[in-house]
Amino acid sequence: MFLFCRTDSRTLTFHSQSDLIASPARADRVRYGMLFEGMNLTTEYYSLAREISGLAQRDLQKNALLDEISKALVRFSRCESVDIHLMESGQRHRGSAKGESTLEMAGVPDSPPKANEEPAVYDEQPLENLCRFLLNEEILPSGPHFTAAGSFLTGAADEPVNLVLIDKDEQGENRKLSLIPVPDGPFKSVAATIFHLGEGDLGLLVLKSFRRDFFSNGAVELYESICQFLGVSIIHQRKQAALRERVKELTCLYGIARLVDQSDISLSGIFQSAVELLPPAWLYPEITSARIVMDGKAFFSDDFSQGCSQLRSDIVTEGRERGFVEVTYREERPVLDEGPFLREERHLLDAVAKELLLIAEKYRAAHEREQLQEQLRHADRLATIGQLSAGVAHELNEPLGGILGFAQLSQKNPGIPDQVREDLDKIVSASLHAREIVRKLMLFARQAPPEKTGMHLNLLVADGLYFIESRCQKSGIEMVRKLEDDLPEITADPGQIYQVLINLAVNAIQAMPQGGRLTIRTARQGAGIRLVVEDTGAGMSDEVLEKIFTPFFTTKDVGEGTGLGLSVVEGIVNSHGGSITVESSLGVGTKFGIYLPSKAPPLGSE
Repeated sequence: MFLFCRTDSRTLTFHSQSDLIASPARADRVRYGMLFEGMNLTTEYYSLAREISGLAQRDLQKNALLDEISKALVRFSRCESVDIHLMESGQRHRGSAKGESTLEMAGVPDSPPKANEEPAVYDEQPLENLCRFLLNEEILPSGPHFTAAGSFLTGAADEPVNLVLIDKDEQGENRKLSLIPVPDGPFKSVAATIFHLGEGDLGLLVLKSFRRDFFSNGAVELYESICQFLGVSIIHQRKQAALRERVKELTCLYGIARLVDQSDISLSGIFQSAVELLPPAWLYPEITSARIVMDGKAFFSDDFSQGCSQLRSDIVTEGRERGFVEVTYREERPVLDEGPFLREERHLLDAVAKELLLIAEKYRAAHEREQLQEQLRHADRLATIGQLSAGVAHELNEPLGGILGFAQLSQKNPGIPDQVREDLDKIVSASLHAREIVRKLMLFARQAPPEKTGMHLNLLVADGLYFIESRCQKSGIEMVRKLEDDLPEITADPGQIYQVLINLAVNAIQAMPQGGRLTIRTARQGAGIRLVVEDTGAGMSDEVLEKIFTPFFTTKDVGEGTGLGLSVVEGIVNSHGGSITVESSLGVGTKFGIYLPSKAPPLGSE
């Protein structure tokens, strides 16, 4: 028997439990047939309602809840099988239960199959088709199999059933559907009742019996009442489950937000604590593990494994993926909104990914602010040292001049011994060297305003190399000069170009701690001059090359670099209307090329 119920304006016999109480037992037997024979219907109905309500209050997953309710309905209805189907947001869920089989009534042998005999397999596809059409509301509730209340009823499920569909064919006639079951199928009576869950979702209660004409018309009305209560209970359970999941999600996000307020925790500590907060927020925390990957670093929850199902959200900033957040299930679970994961869990994972990105950006900004303050303090110290250097240089010039003068006067004495003359030559040479160092130090530390004048690049390069040549010798670095003759004069600020050369040369020396070769070249290039500083040091990766001109970016250890040198170099070259290029390979070396036009733009121009 098939039963299809819809809610309409017709007054049903049972609208409340008081109706059941007022029904005499004898009338019940007549009205409901053998379905409820020998039962105290009122007591059983109340008991069923309490059991369904209690199940809805328990923390059961959706399919488990449907299974438990199906078991309760099997006991109440005394039929052999109960299925409950839910169609929620396009996803179909199912619970089922089997009763004690009345095999003699079904005509199915209870002995096992004989040797070499295949066990009987019954085709339930016609019933499955019926359930699908009912859930999609595609059947027109009219015809010989439908009651006046819109219920579909037949007591011979093993015979073909003809139905009328809502949609029409090309001639404008309603399409017909014929369900042809297997003649020797076990189920002779089937009842299917639709109930609504709100927001366009539907439920379907299907009861099956081995006996013919097991369900009566009166039972139809009773199951309508049961389905209404069942629908309300499932909605309540769904709201309760959604509320529990929402509380877990908010607890997770709140926990992550609180981590930022802890002043004694590092960024890595925040990420490790955050990944441990994720599993309890998921539907099956006992089989959930998580990991966070951010900027090449990975953080794992306890007992992490790839599992059989993954939910992942990327951490992206400015179109570049910096990492991801991933949650996995170590065991299979029923399909929900996104595999075994809920739609709300997808939203939570996306929110966690965004929150982690904000935390990382906040820490980066704080770190850069701290670096900036340190660089400002360092720059102030450099400015102070520059002022002191200028004063010290002036103070040194006077005694150096006296030493040089008296040594040169002593050299003119004809009666001094040869050994003394050699010593005087050394004094004169050392004094000249010291005076040259003082002169170059004053040039580098001078605080005169920028001024672009005509200058010869080769002369400035010679002065700069003189200043760092001794450092190359101590570091085991071979210095190679390739300066092209007769270079044209360029318009530039000598102090700034000197700073560019010294900065690039010092960087090259630091890149060759085990020694190597430093090559300085100058050559004509079009209407200007090209300066090349090349080393055979460690080289740089592509990722580092993308950031070398970024202020405060450095690959050196703390205290060994400011991260400002190359950004200052780029600024000086650009202010002279030139350009700078860099080529580097790991383990091979780095080459900086600087082009300076013969006539630089005036100061202050863009």
